[in-house]
Amino acid sequence: MTPAAARPDIVVADTVAALVETAAGSIRGLAADAIAARGRFRIALAGGSTPRALYPHLVGGIDWGRTDVFFGDERAVPPDDPQSNYRMARETLLAPAGVPEANVFRWQAESPDLDAAARDYEQALRARGAPPWVDLALLGLGPDGHTASLFPGTPALAVEDRLAVAVEVPQLATRRLTLTYPTLVGAKHVMFLVTGAEKRAALADVLRPGSTLPAARIIQRSAGVRILCDADAAQDINGAP
Repeated sequence: MTPAAARPDIVVADTVAALVETAAGSIRGLAADAIAARGRFRIALAGGSTPRALYPHLVGGIDWGRTDVFFGDERAVPPDDPQSNYRMARETLLAPAGVPEANVFRWQAESPDLDAAARDYEQALRARGAPPWVDLALLGLGPDGHTASLFPGTPALAVEDRLAVAVEVPQLATRRLTLTYPTLVGAKHVMFLVTGAEKRAALADVLRPGSTLPAARIIQRSAGVRILCDADAAQDINGAP
């Protein structure tokens, strides 16, 4: 059994803008450290409105020529679809920063065989070297406690022998592709970005000892978790700074 990790580092920003600035500075530092140590930085990007605000701040200050870009999850849509996490990242970060295409590993989410797409993604992760599979996993938090596409009650929560899987999400009547717990818990650093009053209850719950929400499992099992939240999301955290 994996021992419980230490309490995560929780940073509360007054505004989303301040949160984004803090996150950007932290990510630039982690990138520099990884490149200095191993010559490469590996990051798994997230979708959502807060990452959309963050990504333009990462265009400068990171050696993207020595950075491998993965994605925590993806909807089963083509890469040019408005719902695509890849498209959002391409428009806000990858294209403006001139990230080499060979360094970007997008999910083949338009494939009719999503299980094969997940296996291909796992192979792409393994081909980059040994664990930790990524230096930084950037994650969000849903009001239901999901993160990446690890939703409550879905089979992906039980997967311990795969790095990436296709998953049915009945509550959304859709399929998605997602990194699994072994990949995310095994990341050297995990950073949650949590904003808005609608995330308040979920954030308080995932920080509660014994919580069974999907995001809580990452927090409970990972040693390098940092949670950046705004004042609205942090209101129900006991002892919030």
